Amino acid sequence: MSDPAPSASPEHHTHASDDAARSGLSRRSMLAATAGLTVSTSGCIREVRSIVNRDEVEPLSLTISTVPADGDRESIQLARAVGSALESVGVDIAIDMLSHEEFRRAILVNHDFDLYVGPHPGDTTPDFLYELLHSRFAEEAGWQNPFGLTNLALDDRLDAQRVAAGGTGNGDGDDTNENTDREDAITATLESVAREQPFIPICRPTEIRLARSDRFEGWGDGHPATRFGYLGLEPQSEDAAAELRTVNTDARPSQNLNPLSAEYRERNIVVGLLYDPLAVTQWPANGGGAGAEVGVGDGDEESDADTDTPAEPDATPDLTPWLAADWEWTDDETLSVTLRDDCAFHDGTSLTAEDVAFTYEFLADTTRGSRRFSAPAPHYRGHVAAIDDVTEVNETELEFTVATSQPVAERALAVPILPKHIWDERTDQASLRGVTVAEGTTEALVTDNVPPIGSGPYQFEDRTDREHVTLARFDEHFTRRDGVDLPKPTSERLRIQIDPRSTSAIELVESDSADVTLSTLESYVVDDVFEDDEEIPETTVLESPSWSFYHVGFNARKAPFSNPRFRRVVAQLLDKEHLVEEVFHGYAEPIATPVVEEWVPDSLAWNGTDPETPFLGTDGDLDVAAARDAFEEAGLRYDDDGNLRVRH
Repeated sequence: MSDPAPSASPEHHTHASDDAARSGLSRRSMLAATAGLTVSTSGCIREVRSIVNRDEVEPLSLTISTVPADGDRESIQLARAVGSALESVGVDIAIDMLSHEEFRRAILVNHDFDLYVGPHPGDTTPDFLYELLHSRFAEEAGWQNPFGLTNLALDDRLDAQRVAAGGTGNGDGDDTNENTDREDAITATLESVAREQPFIPICRPTEIRLARSDRFEGWGDGHPATRFGYLGLEPQSEDAAAELRTVNTDARPSQNLNPLSAEYRERNIVVGLLYDPLAVTQWPANGGGAGAEVGVGDGDEESDADTDTPAEPDATPDLTPWLAADWEWTDDETLSVTLRDDCAFHDGTSLTAEDVAFTYEFLADTTRGSRRFSAPAPHYRGHVAAIDDVTEVNETELEFTVATSQPVAERALAVPILPKHIWDERTDQASLRGVTVAEGTTEALVTDNVPPIGSGPYQFEDRTDREHVTLARFDEHFTRRDGVDLPKPTSERLRIQIDPRSTSAIELVESDSADVTLSTLESYVVDDVFEDDEEIPETTVLESPSWSFYHVGFNARKAPFSNPRFRRVVAQLLDKEHLVEEVFHGYAEPIATPVVEEWVPDSLAWNGTDPETPFLGTDGDLDVAAARDAFEEAGLRYDDDGNLRVRH
């Protein structure tokens, strides 16, 4: 390769021409020679650029994000198991333990992660998969496609599922053919998700809580993961009638009561007590499967005298009117809703159709069109996406125009109704002196919302950060009216004491300092709880089915996590049954798909192994050679030191 000749000044060019003439060289010969030199030089430059502009293939190093043991012992143990499996096949691993708020901010708001391990709240139907995986949500906050997955074929499946007619799972509905259409569409979606593996569903835990049976009766009537676990209870003493004492291992309800917060809202028990939706789904505590809202059972499900155990799940029950008195479909695209008369918010302001219409508009865009970009609420996004328009007919009647099938649209009735006079003031861009705030971060998304003003059965009284939250009964709530046959608040106050450890939360219940553990107990203490329950007749163990699931999430925005073949092999490194026994002490069920049992198609039913990504080993022992072969078959390569290499 020759070096390019230096540029000549005009004077030098003239002398060169004269010399050429004297030597018998023509001007044309000189130009031809110069052109050849230029071609040679440009070819060299292209070769250099081709060499230096190629991305380097480097050993794979990644970080697994999760929460520490004092926040979720199961998550950190799962993260370590995932990390150990990846290290054994030549991947350099670091584990980043974050607080609950930091974790959710990193994963759900900033999308700053490689892999993460933790629970997903799940839902009553597979319709939550739409917002979880559709590419239209890839840049939004919350559980709107935090993986950044963009797959047009899966988008088509999700879109088809949204409009497929039919009722609930297992063929329960009025039209068998329509039900088959919806079930077929859901099966197609679930099978596509299983092939893509944007996240690895690991297991669905059993929810265990401890309660005192001497102060209240009715613990088994409503699922304790929702408002219905704490409404309709029968106090057995004046003290119990005065205060229902709960203990929670998560301090976030004492810090933030914003129903829209991505960082602070995980389970919606407190939100459900402070705010009312238009409708709820009635789920009993110890049977009927699992759903996002759990209602009142008849208390006659099969159970032990001292231990309410979950029965086999049935199909999803129909929605029940709550804040809405009734609704009807006037045609396939129009839902007419009538509100209960004379309902009010906790500050005495009347709750009208204007507040309902505002809520749906606000959840779709918390700027209310005041800025160049919309800012959807990170919670309930998929619910309100089913609604095209809301029209106020009068103060108690509305019409919803929908763009989906009826079952999907009715899911939108479960969002909390917000008071317009409070939240309409929170549409501006959030600001903090000296800090750059991301576009689309409105005041509504970051306010702690203390005191919260809702219309629910309990209202805010006071709180102390990381110590307690106290709610007072809202005596004007519609459930306390004569003739309303719905569970109502019975205790004058509901106190949520904060204690970060399951062991000390148990001690509070056993020592009669608390009536129930609001949060689920960590699995490592459950065996001891059952043993103690046999010795303490005043306590009862509440064992409830769950719709949440633990999973490993991939950031598909970057390599190699954008490669479904890579994700599938990572899924095969995990023995889910072994993890259930070792991490959850058997109080969970391994799963191959993230929906509740009634919606699981035969093709993805657990049969002792994952039917789509079976474990590459036996009894928890990974076959490392087989795993390395699987990565190579997926198109990845190893270096001479046994490190898995990828192009970044």
